[in-house]
Amino acid sequence: MKKLICILLFLFPVVAFAQQPWYKYSPTDYTWEDIGDTGFSAGAAYGTSLAFNQTGQAYVAYRDFSYSRKATVMKFDGTNWINVGNAGFSAGEADFTSLAINPSDSEPYVAYEDYGNSYKATVMKFDGNNWVNVGNAGFSISMASSTCLAFDSFDSLPYVSYGDNGNSNRATVMKFDGNNWVNVGNAGFSPGETDFVSLAISTVDGHPYVGFQDWAHSFKATVMNFNGTSWVYVGSPGFSGGEASEISLAFNPSDSEPYMAYEDSGESGKATVMKFDGTNWVIVGKAGFSQGVVACTSLAFSKSGEPYIAFADIPNFQRATVMKFDGTNWVNVGNADFSAWATNDESLAFSPSGQPYIAYQDQGDSSKATVMYYDGPVGIRELKSSQISIYPNPATDKITIEIAEGQAPGQLSMMNLNGEEILTCSLIKPKTQIDISNLPSGVYFVRLTNDKTVDVGKIVKN
Repeated sequence: MKKLICILLFLFPVVAFAQQPWYKYSPTDYTWEDIGDTGFSAGAAYGTSLAFNQTGQAYVAYRDFSYSRKATVMKFDGTNWINVGNAGFSAGEADFTSLAINPSDSEPYVAYEDYGNSYKATVMKFDGNNWVNVGNAGFSISMASSTCLAFDSFDSLPYVSYGDNGNSNRATVMKFDGNNWVNVGNAGFSPGETDFVSLAISTVDGHPYVGFQDWAHSFKATVMNFNGTSWVYVGSPGFSGGEASEISLAFNPSDSEPYMAYEDSGESGKATVMKFDGTNWVIVGKAGFSQGVVACTSLAFSKSGEPYIAFADIPNFQRATVMKFDGTNWVNVGNADFSAWATNDESLAFSPSGQPYIAYQDQGDSSKATVMYYDGPVGIRELKSSQISIYPNPATDKITIEIAEGQAPGQLSMMNLNGEEILTCSLIKPKTQIDISNLPSGVYFVRLTNDKTVDVGKIVKN
């Protein structure tokens, strides 16, 4: 891509009647918008799982009903969703698809329950040309449910957790040591049968943590971690107030504390998030903070450490909602129930540029896959007003950024939807013109930062 150049304008002030403000007046003005086409998969997509590589490309894995329920992975190339390798690449039907990106080489990996191998666990990766098995296909001793894949960022080893039918449906974790899949500690280490198994790797020591619905403790939530020798409880077992389902476990990047989101039967099926403070599991905000019953909870963190949760909002036609904890309360991110239709299999992730994205099964589009992103600022102070504008918007060849008299100069950056920074320069004069004629058509984020404020907006290139 040809480098963009900032051209400072020393012209006398001009009244631009066609100019449109690029900022939003309040957080409610920001919206969730589609990335690419809605319902972009060839057929119905179940078990959607979203992840980003280090350059900011979005990937989605799912069980593909247009290819005999086999696994398919697609990525967004900046304009369209395209297949990664062959669609339906798994040998047999795939369930509980879980996608993760290798941090060392950006190769996508998918774990799933492999119907072609007696319902055992299989992991495959895309090597740049083909999808290949990582170790042996069907490496678990028996049927594996709720497969969940994660990478240790220290040595880039993949880990898989699952409910182990060969061990009375207790939790098992295995890792690939470069040659074989080996048990991490004892297989079937949980005290009893499990469901909704969720895996996360500690950002401090690289140890795996597993959260699950614990049948040995009245179906409440339990978290265990491997301390290098054995699996031990993190806090008390069965710590949730009521039964916990739809469990999602993640680590806060700012303080390395584990958080768990779940559907809380003790709060009429509403969403609850708890965190481990080093001694106990404590409620984040209030228990049961969602408006009503939720399903398909997915937990993720912004760069600044704010917890976000996505879910299907059952009382509101099962549409997608995302909320975040602002330090005091759980608040909606954009509008609640922003999807056009009912959803399933929510998967929430942040791009490297810091924007939240959500993938889901779109029941209003033949149950195909859809991905949306939030076009507002994340992890910064959202301004109520601004004296900065950009015009024309949409634009074809050039855009002009104008700061009002007395407004402090700052640093301008522009990014595409993949999170790739395509421009950075200093704004010093009242007006700066940017040549965007070489950019592909699409949506771009613009951020202007100075020592007092941060303005974030978007522009459309025709």
